Amino acid sequence: MRRAEFKQTLYNIFEDTGKERAAARAVRQFLVFLIVMNVALSVIETVPDIQDSFGRPLRALQLVSGVIFLIEYVLRLYVADLHPPLRRYGPVLARLRYAVHLDALIDLIAVLPLLMVVFESNSAVTTLVVLRLLRFLKLARYSPALRSLLSAVASERQALMGSTVIIFGVVLLAATMIYLVEHNVQPEKLSSIPEAMWWALATVTTVGYGDVVPVTDLGKVIGGVVMLMGYGLIALPVGIIASAFAREIHSRDFVVTWSMVARVPLFEDLKATQIAEVAKLLKAQKVRAGTVIAQRGDVADKMYFISDGDVEIQLETKTVYLGEGEFFGELALIHQRQRQSTVTAYHDCDLLVLEAFALQQLMDRHPSLAAKILAEAERRVEEGRRVLGDLAEEELEMADVYPTDQEEAASEPELFQEEKKSGEDQKDRD
Repeated sequence: MRRAEFKQTLYNIFEDTGKERAAARAVRQFLVFLIVMNVALSVIETVPDIQDSFGRPLRALQLVSGVIFLIEYVLRLYVADLHPPLRRYGPVLARLRYAVHLDALIDLIAVLPLLMVVFESNSAVTTLVVLRLLRFLKLARYSPALRSLLSAVASERQALMGSTVIIFGVVLLAATMIYLVEHNVQPEKLSSIPEAMWWALATVTTVGYGDVVPVTDLGKVIGGVVMLMGYGLIALPVGIIASAFAREIHSRDFVVTWSMVARVPLFEDLKATQIAEVAKLLKAQKVRAGTVIAQRGDVADKMYFISDGDVEIQLETKTVYLGEGEFFGELALIHQRQRQSTVTAYHDCDLLVLEAFALQQLMDRHPSLAAKILAEAERRVEEGRRVLGDLAEEELEMADVYPTDQEEAASEPELFQEEKKSGEDQKDRD
């Protein structure tokens, strides 16, 4: 049992899931620092003076880094069978499938320099430097923006291939024309069309190295036209990647927002289109550490989703914390009660705010949506769900406020008892 719990904890840390968010963030930041440090060391090691003066300590750092990357690779293989898509294959086959995944192959490349460190030949040293620099690819695992960029390039590969063909065609046409016009004047520089393609490529990209330039009037006209065409040709793939990247970022943000809304029990029975309607009502809010988000005693009329950072909730009996991907204040959307707790930004936070007034307007426009939300709220009251002001049972469970299943209800804090009694009285009045 302890081994299974340890394995699950490792999985949660590496995949940033579950309640080990602080440990996962620490591990992620350490690995990112290690990757950047390794790439920097691989670059400065090529400076002869630095290599002569600090070669031994730099080699030791690279060796330690390689060992850490090896441990990470082995542990990721160890927990690979806990990935939801791989669970059905069993421990062995799941690990084999994971081992050929792109992320795992990049992790393996990061380990290879450790296996080659015993070699001292020039060819081995060159290969070692290249493999160390390839550790930069590991940043894609920890950088959503980099993964989005790679995904954007992959999704637009056909359009990029088409633009590449167009650019190559223009380069070939420009090289042919400048060869026909300038060959007799500059036979040593434009002896063939392949030789002229160097000039065409430098001109189309607007680099213009100046080692080959047209000298005839017609050649200069051709050169000018090719330069002007180069602006549009280079903008073609740039525009394709930029639009695809923006679309990818928007889609990723929408999916993250949609998934956070879908986790709220009040919305769990809604259709996907209805959840999307609710998600459109969210407003972004940045909060500095130490800022009071919600004050005890105020009327609760907003619900908050934590997209980044941590918040501190000061209850009467204890202080609890909620982190990235969690939410609080769900009941404020239906019952504008007084807040029984003060919520403060523990770190800098990016919040998504859902106002009760905006949700009520949406429910007024869509009676079917209103019926489902109100039916869910009524069902939860009938089930006697425990609440604390505007904090619902699920939110308090996320923060480990409620006692374990083995403990009796009598052990609950006095405020919970009062809220439960208040709910029962309200039910009796209804």
